[in-house]
Amino acid sequence: MWADLRPIGRSPATGGYRRFAWTGADTDCRAWFRAQAESRGLTYELDRNGNQWAWLGDPTAGDAVVTGSHLDSVPDGGAFDGPLGVVSSFAALDELGARGARPAKPLAVVNFGDEEGARFGVACVGSRLAAGLLTPAQARELRDSDGLTLPQAMERAGYDPGAIGPDPERLARIGAFIELHIEQGRALALPSEGPVGGTGSPVGVASAIWPHGRWRFDFHGEANHAGTTRIEDRRDPMLTYADTVLAARTTARLAGALATFGKVSVEPGGVNAIASLVRGWLDSRAADEETLVAVVDGIQRAAVERGTLDGVEVSVTRESFTPVVEFAHGLRDTLASLLGRDGTPVPLLPTGAGHDAGILSASVPTAMLFVRNPTGVSHSPAETAAEDDCLAGVQALADVLEGLACH
Repeated sequence: MWADLRPIGRSPATGGYRRFAWTGADTDCRAWFRAQAESRGLTYELDRNGNQWAWLGDPTAGDAVVTGSHLDSVPDGGAFDGPLGVVSSFAALDELGARGARPAKPLAVVNFGDEEGARFGVACVGSRLAAGLLTPAQARELRDSDGLTLPQAMERAGYDPGAIGPDPERLARIGAFIELHIEQGRALALPSEGPVGGTGSPVGVASAIWPHGRWRFDFHGEANHAGTTRIEDRRDPMLTYADTVLAARTTARLAGALATFGKVSVEPGGVNAIASLVRGWLDSRAADEETLVAVVDGIQRAAVERGTLDGVEVSVTRESFTPVVEFAHGLRDTLASLLGRDGTPVPLLPTGAGHDAGILSASVPTAMLFVRNPTGVSHSPAETAAEDDCLAGVQALADVLEGLACH
């Protein structure tokens, strides 16, 4: 499976992946998922929001145990973020079959669409729509960098977007959702390779997801000639943007939080022209919502203050926000018990990364398994995991599915 999926959407120049929602690479990933489902005799479904499902057992029976993740990527992303969870889910079903396990509940593998939000700027579009956290009206307003709307992109990919929206009946069939994911950090690394106190365990269980969000900062200045406009006559939004980037780093560091400007656009974009508009997108995360709000407010104040000095108008739009997610303690503890039968406790890990499991947590009992990442690198072609650790993840996921669905 890994070999078949590996080349899809991979850039020969960078070695990273560009599997953006409703593109050719995404279509190829979806075809791969459907082929995996049908080769196992699973019931394949495409829901109203473009999420893919593969069912073992009656999809309408209720109290189903579902696992899976996503197949899309960030720009030049790694091979493991998302796909490891989907590949491991099919492999875990194969392992259950090899064990002769007899599920008493329906089992399913899911591929949620547009989890990374690389094309339209909002993360977890497929699961947010299903859970009602993104309205159809909001989704229809999403545009990519070429101005193409989400519905237009879906139509070009051969999908009818007319039915997008909340899917409570489908979610009501799910008794538990388990997402396996590569760890985006080094808490599981061997003590000799990772941070002080690294657990050395190949697999961990998620305890919580930090609150996080995305904000668009618009810096409006005045376009002018780079070679003739005096410094004192300029209203250069690039200066205000640059100062805001530095302010974000300082504000987050002092608060023990995270703040990143990872995307910027400039108009008109000429080398010999002072910009009229700079847009920068802020990603910020913190251990609690109070800290997150304080950090973003601090960054916005710094931007406005600097803009006043530069003659630049600053406006801020919150494009997405996810509150803190405490995974269902009962399900989390059940996973820890199932995986700690040999007397070795399973590490419980918080994470600053968002996931579909976090989006669904308000509607469905959810939990997550993390597979060791020796370098901690993610959202990069350097992202990796050892084969033995990936296989340990499959065994752990199979243990969990067997414990939840077969007894």
